[in-house]
Amino acid sequence: MARRSDAVLERLTRLHPKIIDLSLGRVETLLERLDHPERQLPPAIHVAGTNGKGSLIAYLRAMLALGGDPASGLNRVHAYTSPHLVRFHERIELAGTLIGEDTLVELLEECETANLGESITYFEITTVAAFLAFARMPADVLLLETGLGGRLDATNVLEQPLLTAITPISIDHVQFLGSEQEVIAVEKAGILKAGVPCVIAPQDPAVMAVFEARAAELDAPLYRGGIDWDVQAVDDGFLFSGRNGSQHYPKPALRGAHQIVNAGLAAACAEQLDSFRPKVAEGIASAVWPARLQRLTKGPLLNLLGMESAGQASSERRWELWIDGGHNAAAGEALADVLADWDDRPVHLIYGMLNTKVAEDFVRPIAERASSLHAVAIPDATASLSAGDAKAHAVAQGFAATASDSVEAAIVDIRERFPGGRILVCGSLYLAGHILSENA
Repeated sequence: MARRSDAVLERLTRLHPKIIDLSLGRVETLLERLDHPERQLPPAIHVAGTNGKGSLIAYLRAMLALGGDPASGLNRVHAYTSPHLVRFHERIELAGTLIGEDTLVELLEECETANLGESITYFEITTVAAFLAFARMPADVLLLETGLGGRLDATNVLEQPLLTAITPISIDHVQFLGSEQEVIAVEKAGILKAGVPCVIAPQDPAVMAVFEARAAELDAPLYRGGIDWDVQAVDDGFLFSGRNGSQHYPKPALRGAHQIVNAGLAAACAEQLDSFRPKVAEGIASAVWPARLQRLTKGPLLNLLGMESAGQASSERRWELWIDGGHNAAAGEALADVLADWDDRPVHLIYGMLNTKVAEDFVRPIAERASSLHAVAIPDATASLSAGDAKAHAVAQGFAATASDSVEAAIVDIRERFPGGRILVCGSLYLAGHILSENA
């Protein structure tokens, strides 16, 4: 069923000829016309980085929402993330609840009116709408994720956030941020503010040097992963060593060995947030973030696999269906580590990617661990690689691959050709969102 907000959002996409055009001028003009809602926000934790931003926010959201002063109640947590998986409302969370349809429409139309028909990108104007929402509903803290980069990102208009955090840096969005990690780090370092502490995930030394230099210019205290704090995986979780000593934490609720670093980064941030009394262990163990190595257990796609998917056959013939939205080289390496642990059963990949990504770098580490690879186009994504082009990228890495008309067709082909195993649909958050929507 079509929503009113869909029509408004579609209109807003026509306000600028480019999907991405990094600048702060248009945002600053619109914010001024709306009486500067960015100056009326709750204390904000501003997050940038290449990989793990959403996971970090998921851990912090859980830690903070479960914490707070026993006398005055739990923390009220706003959150801004992107992109969404199924519907736009997922981007704006108000005190633990997704923004309502009527409120969203009112805010978008208010921004549209104030913009006076002038050029502004979709992300810029919707970010301003989010700021209006966050300014008008009381909360104790705001978790704010950059969209792309940092220095010129639409979220980077906050003069004095409570804390900044930077997740691991790798190559992504090369047409906007460059193809060298140090150059990308300069853009991410743009969220650092004078006197505001910044917690940084472990980085390559050259990347960390970029952050250290920028922090020195601004007199911004750094809390550096691998230097000032560290994590070590153990069988039942991980050990975190920081300024408050060593602490054992449980296994992260989000799957994959790379989540140890993300959860450790959240724990390091929590050390800066004592006044909020975050529940660190509880948050690590309960965080939820869809499409990050998520197993699907019901729905039409499982039905395509037949009764065996429900566990009514031997384990050798049983199917599992997973999705993951990772889409760059670092995500491919992280998935490769997961697949190495899945060596008890065959793994069959279904992947689709946007043409703004480097498909070979994503496919290379995972394809060699898979029994089959099917390439698909991402439905309704104009920037998607065609199935044929996606297949060609895999073949260029020396792997056999099949082009399929759809995820459904790929699943059926896998079911007919192989006796059982795990199917992983990967390569794009947009593809993962399509799966979640169609499999509901």
